Amino acid sequence: MALPQVVSRQEWLKARRDFLVREKEHTRVQDALNADRRRLPMVRIDKNYVFEGPGGAATLADLFAGRRQLVVRHVMFGPDWDAPCPGCSADIRQMTRSLFDDLAAHQTTHVLVSRAPYAKIQTAQQERGWDVPWFSAFGSDFNYDLRVTLDAQLPQLEYNYRVELELLPQAGERSTELAGISCFLRTGDDIFHTYSTYARGMDYLAGTYPLLDLTALGRQEDWEEPKDRNETAKAWDPETFWTTTGGQP
Repeated sequence: MALPQVVSRQEWLKARRDFLVREKEHTRVQDALNADRRRLPMVRIDKNYVFEGPGGAATLADLFAGRRQLVVRHVMFGPDWDAPCPGCSADIRQMTRSLFDDLAAHQTTHVLVSRAPYAKIQTAQQERGWDVPWFSAFGSDFNYDLRVTLDAQLPQLEYNYRVELELLPQAGERSTELAGISCFLRTGDDIFHTYSTYARGMDYLAGTYPLLDLTALGRQEDWEEPKDRNETAKAWDPETFWTTTGGQP
């Protein structure tokens, strides 16, 4: 197994300081990217989406809970599924009440949305002890319009801003659910869609990957460099996971 080279503390400090120069460059590039993201145009939402949650029927405006911004995590949980996607479930397990409270303090509400009927969502939450704001978009166009449900019968064939024919439902299935995060802004009675990200764009929005990327062994997946660092590397590329598994639990 090819572990990092063993050196003296002084040699390590020199290498670390040299690498810090690149990290600072990356931070400045990331700051500029974030600023440009905030400069992106936005699209007015004209459809009257209706969801079901713990309080019954709710509109998209209701999901804001009186705040200016809304962040929706599209959780892969189809109407005919028995359980939510394992990858989405791993992210939900890391969510705490403090996360939602801290976002609320910044005029931002964070909710989960799936196409599964709300009764199934309730059951999943109760079985796993999850205390998260989770709504059903069953019977709504919401997931289709936000490009997280692919359905050849509509057709809706685009995911991550490109046509993904290989992600289409398999024989006997009506649709394929995919992961994503969408952001909305409310000004008065008007709601605007400002941003959505999918696939690898979600890597740094969960707690595990950012921490693993700081370590010598990394994510321990076989696509990573340097090669041969992990004897038990998982053959799982986050970018193609939904293709190889169909996203099914």
